[in-house]
Amino acid sequence: MKYVDLRSDTVTHPTAAMRKAMYEAEVGDDVYQEDPTISRLEALGAQLTGKEAGLFMTSGTMGNQIAAMVHTKKSDEIICEAESHIYYFEVAGLACLSGAQARPLVGDKGILSADQIRGAIRGIDIHVPDTGLICLENTHNRAGGTCYTKEGLAAIREVATAHHIPIHMDGARIFNAAVAQGVPVDALTCYADSVQFCLSKGLGAPVGSLLVGKREFIEKARRFRKMLGGGLRQAGILAAAGILALTDMVDRLGEDHDNARILGLALADLGLKIDVSTIQTNIIMVDVAATGKTAKELVDEFKTNGIKVNAFGEYKIRMVTHYGVTREDIDYVIGVTARIVKG
Repeated sequence: MKYVDLRSDTVTHPTAAMRKAMYEAEVGDDVYQEDPTISRLEALGAQLTGKEAGLFMTSGTMGNQIAAMVHTKKSDEIICEAESHIYYFEVAGLACLSGAQARPLVGDKGILSADQIRGAIRGIDIHVPDTGLICLENTHNRAGGTCYTKEGLAAIREVATAHHIPIHMDGARIFNAAVAQGVPVDALTCYADSVQFCLSKGLGAPVGSLLVGKREFIEKARRFRKMLGGGLRQAGILAAAGILALTDMVDRLGEDHDNARILGLALADLGLKIDVSTIQTNIIMVDVAATGKTAKELVDEFKTNGIKVNAFGEYKIRMVTHYGVTREDIDYVIGVTARIVKG
């Protein structure tokens, strides 16, 4: 059976052009920093985000955790949103790898304000940890793909600068945030000291993320990457797809956003509970309690109809649009959902 797979944008397949580029990639040993294709990808990622240097990572989680390792010392505290990826989905990596504790704050639809962050910064007191890092997730996954604005980021940057605290941006889907707001990506990344962004989600590459920041920061990150087993050899085979992800796949993200909004509004019209104000990019969070069925039951029912979605709670499912999901697929999902809702 052919499925419409809305579980995540991680299920995208590389384009034909990516496969060809991977086959033909010029490679070398990247641990010796001799892979020319990796070097081109890292330079491109740094240029687009307005940073001095970049470093290829096997995953966004690795990029986030290494950033925290570089920015903080043991016993520091990291301010983050309560359902942010770095806190919720990264296996307590902050505590295990950095020896830092998280200070989770509940954001407004996943978005933290400058005032919230200012109020959470620790003072000088031997009884409390130092605030070592502010981490912002843009877009915010569990909040439904919501975005930080330039104005919000600028206000947070002002607070961070006043307190001499670095900002790391988990920008796994930062290009979605930029496209949704009609701004170049560096208009958002300029407020962060370091940024991690994924090549393997909406941009369609098969593997990888980039960590970008100042050159000195990246050299420290390179050492931690080696420690964690992330030093790769002929990684240019992967980087070749990443280059095309950044040059060919960014502009089309708007199509995914349009599909998400069409789908979300249609499901809301069917009586499912959706905060449509959160459908800013390519993620839809759907409360299915009104159907009288649990999320798990609906996941199974959708699957029997050729649709894959993820449960995100007892009565919540997540749907993510991405490369490979067409408008015809969206219409099909709407039709199937109507039949399920109406019984």
